[in-house]
Amino acid sequence: MFHGFQPMQPTETELASQALAEESNFRFPYFSANDAVTLGLSLRKRFRASTRYSKGKGLVISVQTIAGHTLFACTVGDLGGVSGVGDVSLDSWGVLEGMVNVVKRTGHSSYYVEKGMSAMSKGQAGLQSDLRVYGGAFPIWLENALCCPIAVIACYSGSSKDDHHV
Repeated sequence: MFHGFQPMQPTETELASQALAEESNFRFPYFSANDAVTLGLSLRKRFRASTRYSKGKGLVISVQTIAGHTLFACTVGDLGGVSGVGDVSLDSWGVLEGMVNVVKRTGHSSYYVEKGMSAMSKGQAGLQSDLRVYGGAFPIWLENALCCPIAVIACYSGSSKDDHHV
């Protein structure tokens, strides 16, 4: 009956609003170094079960404090593998750090910042060289500490949307 009907894709503004709501909803009562490892391993397991991983894609994951102390870091997939298809590279860690810097600078997820800039028709030209506005870095907030996030969880595989959803 509705052959060829395509559902409307959300606008950049709607995606930004959704990401902002997620930041409010995902708060921790407490957060320790052990929690960081548990969270990192959970994300690793989730990515390894994905179709992206089965197609040869790789991912880098980092959990670090706002002060920059690494609590968890790992690579999922081959670093510089022979196939070269979707592998993570040394550049992946540089991009991930740039995404973490966006969260540290703004207090918001890199996906929210990306979609917000896109909704305002602002490109990434003119950004400081230490910033990378791609989805995948998310602030870790405590429920009772509303002034700033205490840590950042970041995933990078080259897809803003997929990395944010991991």
